[in-house]
Amino acid sequence: MPRRSLFACTYRLAMVTAVLAGLALHVQAANPAKVFHAFVGTYTGGKSRGIYVMRFDTGSGKATKPELAAESENPSFLAIHPSGNHIYCTNEIGKFRGEATGTVSAFAIDRKTGKLTALNQQPSGGSVPCHLAVDATGKIVFVANYTGGTFASLRILPDGSLDTPSFKFPSRAVSGTAGELSAPKAHGVAFDPTNRFVVGPTVGVDRIWSFKFDTQGQISLNDSHGRVKKGAGPRHFAFRPDGRFGYVINESNCTLTAFAYNSENGALTEIQTISTLPVEFQEGWSTAELEMHPSGKFLYGSNRGHDSIIVCAIDQTTGRLTVVEDEPTRGKTPRSFGIDPTGSYLLAGNQDSDTIVVFRIDSQTGKLDATGEVIEVPKPACVKFLEVK
Repeated sequence: MPRRSLFACTYRLAMVTAVLAGLALHVQAANPAKVFHAFVGTYTGGKSRGIYVMRFDTGSGKATKPELAAESENPSFLAIHPSGNHIYCTNEIGKFRGEATGTVSAFAIDRKTGKLTALNQQPSGGSVPCHLAVDATGKIVFVANYTGGTFASLRILPDGSLDTPSFKFPSRAVSGTAGELSAPKAHGVAFDPTNRFVVGPTVGVDRIWSFKFDTQGQISLNDSHGRVKKGAGPRHFAFRPDGRFGYVINESNCTLTAFAYNSENGALTEIQTISTLPVEFQEGWSTAELEMHPSGKFLYGSNRGHDSIIVCAIDQTTGRLTVVEDEPTRGKTPRSFGIDPTGSYLLAGNQDSDTIVVFRIDSQTGKLDATGEVIEVPKPACVKFLEVK
């Protein structure tokens, strides 16, 4: 090859390499690697003893071996306080001190080690609590009690511990209209981005209850409520970060419903319902978790039985969903999963195979790519992240 041509090729190669390096640095700067504590809620009674913790590095996509952070009975779902200093869990049990109620437990977090110190435990205001959330001001825990369909709020005290329930809503008392499927089963909780309303999907009556909420912790039933198709079984709810749209994953018929959201009055207006499955629904299958990507561009939901995660792109103008893919979770019964706060990885908890499988998230398409990292945790039911300090 002539010297001039060789020089030109070398120069072009160097320029391309420089451009690619620049793009890589731009992506890294926009989404720097971080190290998080990944807390795992579980079901106890077998090998599990409570809440586990591991370190997860978004630079490498690797996790340390999970360790027991705190002993607790059936800590099935977790919520971290906005300060990062406390964590709360539902204890999914039917009785506490002789009463027909589950409990909510509060722990202090050691930000360096991830170890938890028990603060206290309070009745959840109903039997078998399965989901909870903390409001943006860190003053209230709102909890869904599956059996009996009740929702309750517990005030968070200055030291992070919990007061007794101060608000209790019995779905059964107001939902006994003709044509409803069965007894209500409260299954999810989500505060809206304005922190003025909190919604509660309820299986059995196919409603998403809406509650008014203020920073003083006063809660009351709202006039507007969301509804889904009879028999759908709304389970978990996620708002888009801008508050214009909300989404519910329906447990019983494996669907996703999109709503336009009015943050002034808390009203939900259905705009679309799609299947979460790439194949025909089979008896015994159900959905479970629902999470919004931090960018607000993608929505993820898990399918139990089919053992996959549906990935949807969200139209930024209309809020409508387009299915990107259904990705196998490489395990059995993906009850839950967690997306790290940088939006780089999804950790899928396969409850019945005692594994958490790590997937890399494509920032442009939302697609999932299994990294090969498989973490052994007994009966994982929830994954939540907190940056290591």
